Amino acid sequence: MAKASFLMVHVSQSTTGQDNLAFGLETRSWGFPSRIEEYAGTRMDFVILGTGVNPRVDLGVWLSDTIDLYVCQAVGIVYEGTAPHWPDETDEQRVKYPTRLGIEPLAKLTNTPLGPAGSLPLAASDAIRRSGLHRGFGKPVQFDPDKLFKLMGVTPKLSYADSAPIIPLNQTRPVQVPTRPKPRRNVKHGTGTGRQSDPRKREAVERHAVDLAIQHYRQAGWTVEEVGKPYDLRLTKAGAERRVEVKGTTGAPTSVELTANEVQHAREFPEVDLFVVSDITVMGITPNFTASGGTTTLLPDWEPADEDLRPTRFEYRIPS
Repeated sequence: MAKASFLMVHVSQSTTGQDNLAFGLETRSWGFPSRIEEYAGTRMDFVILGTGVNPRVDLGVWLSDTIDLYVCQAVGIVYEGTAPHWPDETDEQRVKYPTRLGIEPLAKLTNTPLGPAGSLPLAASDAIRRSGLHRGFGKPVQFDPDKLFKLMGVTPKLSYADSAPIIPLNQTRPVQVPTRPKPRRNVKHGTGTGRQSDPRKREAVERHAVDLAIQHYRQAGWTVEEVGKPYDLRLTKAGAERRVEVKGTTGAPTSVELTANEVQHAREFPEVDLFVVSDITVMGITPNFTASGGTTTLLPDWEPADEDLRPTRFEYRIPS
């Protein structure tokens, strides 16, 4: 297999580091504590977050240890975040990690050897150590991921010969996220999260996304009707009809949660758009939140493919 581009990141074992790790995996986002100009507008194929090992050791000692790895597909380009997102950003009401990118967690590899017996080449293993010595800044490397993918039990998809490898989500299981510390009680402000949060906060994010979608389509000349389920908006114009599924997140535009009915409807109705608003800012305290800003991603004539879907919940029938 051809080489792929990886961004190797060391995550601190501190409470803040582990809190941000759990939050980043949940909200499909990662960020760095200052603007890294050399990353601006560039693409990475994968991001590997490594944690559980002290990087302040000689390389030989490092290679004799083991580490927990979170292997993620990189989504989109590196961009500048404008809204507080991670827990410590929320606490301080300022953007501390402005250089951001989307990540889609694919697998967690526990107690992986950092030396030759592990899944990483020497350069990639050392890149995690160097990241830890540089405040967690990602270190880019390229290597053949075949050994890593075999350990993960996945087969990449290549659209064409020189394309970046894509891991179909239906080959993976939901990645178990580390348990986050309980929120600090003295926090007076907050921003919304991507996938877990106060229900009122989530409602504010979703409402803001729907409002932006309504504004977008009305400006395009559509008559807009809010429906709710199994889709959010019904559009009509000169005898034409289009339907829209709207999703909002404070994280990066990576993946969104869908119900079985939403997937079925998108596959059955011929003209459905997916309207996603990411990087939304949410201010306030429960139950009063206000949402603003955000970046729009529009997928017209959207039909979710099996390879882009990963089940995250099950319906269990109780035996009679």
